[in-house]
Amino acid sequence: MNIYNIVAELCSLVIQSCTEDFFVRYSCFSIEEKRHIYTAVAEKIPCLFDNSESQEIEIRPLSESDLTEAFFENLQTLSEELKNAGDFFAIVCLVQILDESLSSLLKAKIAEAQEDDFSVVLNTNREQTGIGLLPRCSCVWERKHRLAHSYNRMDNFLFNMLLMENTILGELIDKHFFLKRNLFPHFKKNRSLKIAATPLRLERNFEVLPYSEEKVQYFKIEYHDTCHSELGSESIFEAENELVWGKILSAAKNHADIIVFPEMLGNPTLADFVTQKIKSLSESERDSLPSLIILPSFWQKKGNTVTILDKFGNLVCRQSKQNPFRAELDGRGYLEGITQSLVVNIFHYEGIGRFAVLICKDFLTTKYMEQLMRCFKLTLIIVPSFSTGSYDFRQSFDLCAHDDCNVVWINTCAALEKGKEANFENIGYVRKRISRNDDEAQKLCKMPICDGAFSGKCEHDCLHYEVMGAV
Repeated sequence: MNIYNIVAELCSLVIQSCTEDFFVRYSCFSIEEKRHIYTAVAEKIPCLFDNSESQEIEIRPLSESDLTEAFFENLQTLSEELKNAGDFFAIVCLVQILDESLSSLLKAKIAEAQEDDFSVVLNTNREQTGIGLLPRCSCVWERKHRLAHSYNRMDNFLFNMLLMENTILGELIDKHFFLKRNLFPHFKKNRSLKIAATPLRLERNFEVLPYSEEKVQYFKIEYHDTCHSELGSESIFEAENELVWGKILSAAKNHADIIVFPEMLGNPTLADFVTQKIKSLSESERDSLPSLIILPSFWQKKGNTVTILDKFGNLVCRQSKQNPFRAELDGRGYLEGITQSLVVNIFHYEGIGRFAVLICKDFLTTKYMEQLMRCFKLTLIIVPSFSTGSYDFRQSFDLCAHDDCNVVWINTCAALEKGKEANFENIGYVRKRISRNDDEAQKLCKMPICDGAFSGKCEHDCLHYEVMGAV
């Protein structure tokens, strides 16, 4: 029997049956009543508790050998008794006991998941219960009671399991990647993450082409590869690829853990080019590269997609933009002609927590962004952008603050439009949680634009770094 199925059933029952006021009251659960429930549970399932002489009943970590047929029979019997009695205080308390007692097994599940390409939820009854469960990776900048003052929900009381509600996820399809244990070798020692971000270049190598379809005006992007000069024809893609590779090598010299590029400035050959470059390196050279490489997105076949590689040259996944941008062309509105893929990729890593890549408009679409934050308890959002300004992004940063979710946003000088120079004082920001003893100015770290951008002179040497760490 799957113990996570039982947990999912109990959580589903509580969520469907209890109001927000119940969770407010449960947060002030009396010590005497809690001790009474612990005693009742210990009588039914003694292996959940330590048998020491201490007067306090202490929860003990379960092992695989504890999950016997008798254990499941007793747990099922107790669960049915509490359901029939409608004792939701006791049901939530039982779920909390299981959450803590499963901590060691959940750590083992994380280790197993790190060896897989991607992971599925622990319970097999997600469709029936509307609940998905995964091991919850810790985060060095996340408060233990992160959600307690923002939302009154069941997952306020779970610390080792990530509880995901289908009603929050909606039509989206979640895909989870527990990144390999050795991917961020410096993180264990430093307890911090160094991120490199680059606006890449001032030049645009594409055209915005308007078209109409089913009564709606859309636009699409068309890239150009050939540049004609007196010396003949040259490949633009080759020059772009070398520029990107140079940025990756520069980030490696500065010991960056992640490098992120802007939206739209990719091309159809870039991912393969970078992969081959990485594969041609020695093992020690690969080890020095940024652990994750978030390439500039590329617009193709009604999709605006970011390719994410690891430092070994492996494709981790591709993240497509979900929410189309609305552009003004000649005073009329045109919608970005992308098809929503519905797949959202969530990355898990012990100490970093959970993070996702939200391409430009996905982050600005508040309902969508908060949907992902609430469902997956995101601790970091990375935002590659192609935008004519930073104002809306800065406003959205604060929506993430109370959920201890850090944000990295990088724009590109290629989005600069004449007359809107005032919007480009900074080309990127990092919004991060800081200690109460830290300088408030450290909350919002600016990436200033270079002087040459406004005069049309691009030296292609901009690369910004920011560190986020333990609080």
